[in-house]
Amino acid sequence: MIQTYDYKRLLKEELKKPKFKKEYDSLEEDFDIAKEVIKLRIEAGLTQKELAEKAGTSQPAIARLESGRYKNVSLTFLKRVGGALGVVPQFHFKHI
Repeated sequence: MIQTYDYKRLLKEELKKPKFKKEYDSLEEDFDIAKEVIKLRIEAGLTQKELAEKAGTSQPAIARLESGRYKNVSLTFLKRVGGALGVVPQFHFKHI
């Protein structure tokens, strides 16, 4: 029999651990960007491949961006993806 987990309960427990919480929080912005790109792409009715073609990139590049694990993403790349979605990326600095 396959063991299942309640994701929300498991996450709540893990977030009580300082080391886990610190690492989780450090990834928040990456996943926020990924969620936003996915939402915008779906609203536009585009597949990853179609978005990639409009942005002048590859489908695997869009998949990496949407995974939240895209490392060293450039502002130029985000502008191209944003332009293909009819939006402009907006960035700001915040105190840590």
